[in-house]
Amino acid sequence: MSTLTIRMPDDTHARLRDLARVRGLSINKLIEEMATATLAAHDAEVRFRLMASRGDPKRLEATLRRLDAEDRRKGLAEEKRPFRAQRRRTRK
Repeated sequence: MSTLTIRMPDDTHARLRDLARVRGLSINKLIEEMATATLAAHDAEVRFRLMASRGDPKRLEATLRRLDAEDRRKGLAEEKRPFRAQRRRTRK
């Protein structure tokens, strides 16, 4: 096991300490869990990108069409509408 010293702003440390207390953990265990979750997310992204780079776009498109057809058959399909950005109304 290794020891790691990190520098962070006092307010960040206070927030981490409070979060650890709410979760019933030590700050050490909280940061260990956060690091594990971050590494797992990174590993999943790397695997996904590797699989995507090896994939066949035509096969992907055929699979998506087949899944859409199954959803329509089961009544699960969503209505396809073109995306239109909504403007926010500003208060004057």
